[in-house]
Amino acid sequence: MHELLRTLPPGSRVLDLGCAAGSFVADGDSLRVTRIDLERDVLRPPHSVQADAARLPFRDACFDAIISNHSLEHFDNLPASLNQIGRVLKPDGVLYVAVPDASTFSDRLYRWLARGGGHVNAFRSAAELAAQIELATGCKHVATRTLCTSLSWLNRKNRRAKPPRRLLFLGGGTQLSLLLFNYLARLSDRFLATRLSVYGWVLYFGNVRVATDCELRTDVCVRCGSGHASNWLLHDCKLVRRTLGFLRTYRCPGCGALNLFTDDRHYQHLAKIA
Repeated sequence: MHELLRTLPPGSRVLDLGCAAGSFVADGDSLRVTRIDLERDVLRPPHSVQADAARLPFRDACFDAIISNHSLEHFDNLPASLNQIGRVLKPDGVLYVAVPDASTFSDRLYRWLARGGGHVNAFRSAAELAAQIELATGCKHVATRTLCTSLSWLNRKNRRAKPPRRLLFLGGGTQLSLLLFNYLARLSDRFLATRLSVYGWVLYFGNVRVATDCELRTDVCVRCGSGHASNWLLHDCKLVRRTLGFLRTYRCPGCGALNLFTDDRHYQHLAKIA
């Protein structure tokens, strides 16, 4: 989403929709960001509003951009929420939507561990969801990108609450267990054409002023969840090292965590959009 936010003129109004404490860090005072969520106790002031996405308390066409980062799957009244997005977004505005693919192992695992996790909408086709959003909001679909996972949300170093007991069956969320899962998942995806590494999509709508990055990124950090292009890690940053003679690893440029390296070229079949 940051590539879209960087293109907005200073003073642009941005709605962070269903964001809890915030789905991105505002860049200084250049953007006027309003964050909303249905739960009051997860919001952080300033400029936070408790509201239902199906009844947004804003005037028509008042936002230059709307960010919906993993929130649509939680909305009880999705049709009304999409209509509200179309109402408050300016005609030349931009809409960013990220959602999980309900058919993937990652999303099924999340719902099993979290006993549903609040997911009331199951999206299994990016194309169908894009068409639904276009129809409800009037925003033209521009591009879709497939997202890969490292299961970083399981990392016990990231957890504040007590983890569910079920997590013990998956190694308890240690970084070693996540590294092992990612290694086996990438092997399975490469040689058996599975989709264990996939967890969802990003969909871009409206007046996108920058070329959208739709390249698949399989190198996703097990600690912070940041995705990096393998060619950038290997050649531009020269962060990739040989380990144990055959494994290749890298340190995440963002948080420094150790990760196993995979070459994006071997996984392009995962980027096929349903």
